[in-house]
Amino acid sequence: MPNKEINLIKKYKSYLRLEKGLSENSISGYINDLNKLLDFLNTTEYSAKTFEEADILQFLCTLNDMGICARSQARILSGIKSFYKFLIIDEYIKINPLLNIESPKLGRHLPEVLTIEEIDMISKSFDMSLPESHRNRAIIEVMYGCGLRVSELVNLKLSSIYPNEGYIIVEGKGRKQRIVPISDIAIKEIKLYLNIRKNLNIKKGCEDFIFLNRRGGQLSRVMVFYIIKKVCEECNIKKNISPHTLRHTFATHLLEGGANLRAIQQMLGHESISTTEIYIHLDRAFLKQEILSHHPRNNKS
Repeated sequence: MPNKEINLIKKYKSYLRLEKGLSENSISGYINDLNKLLDFLNTTEYSAKTFEEADILQFLCTLNDMGICARSQARILSGIKSFYKFLIIDEYIKINPLLNIESPKLGRHLPEVLTIEEIDMISKSFDMSLPESHRNRAIIEVMYGCGLRVSELVNLKLSSIYPNEGYIIVEGKGRKQRIVPISDIAIKEIKLYLNIRKNLNIKKGCEDFIFLNRRGGQLSRVMVFYIIKKVCEECNIKKNISPHTLRHTFATHLLEGGANLRAIQQMLGHESISTTEIYIHLDRAFLKQEILSHHPRNNKS
């Protein structure tokens, strides 16, 4: 890659970090998507500066030929649009070749949701004679009880918990903070875990993070994924489960219980209500299943 483009990518990273306020994980995702475009450019005589609309369409066709699904194509295109927006701002180009490029059409994806019974089963399944079980149960209760993203969970701090008032301060995307209520059950599990946590040899700089690994360092996103997958397997839950499933379950159960969609939006930290509206579809699917299962006209004799 020419030095000029290497420097351009460095400037783009700084733009994402300083202007957009993105986390390092988000920046890494944007750069990974951009690298797919740069790999394609390396097979042609074009550069990011000379790329035109027809070339973008050819690039999308290449992604399709590689077997990349429409959802992933849309994500990659979104990342590249961000890059070209930066090129315009930086006056590296004058005309944006992606202005008229539409994302691939996506079907509405309804994520897996756990039942209340499955949540209770998971919470009760931990062997509390093991020190890490106190941490793992607290993780489940906080993620399900507060609807946190996994990145928000691993960055949650002791100084951000107000147990007497019943809320926590969460730092979400773009470093934006929001106040989220926390249940008495989650507070109880955190307090039990903190009695175990004080025995750790906590690494410098990690003193304020709530959830730590056994070596006293900050817990990783990958470890949270592993904890949740493992406990679901032990409970014989066959659904496709990830940490985000607990966030979806939090929102879905609130909606089923009659919570206002705007309140759910605020608790999840969604900038747009349209992002939260997927839970209306989940709720309708739930209601349809209830009717099919319980209405007398649907009972087969």
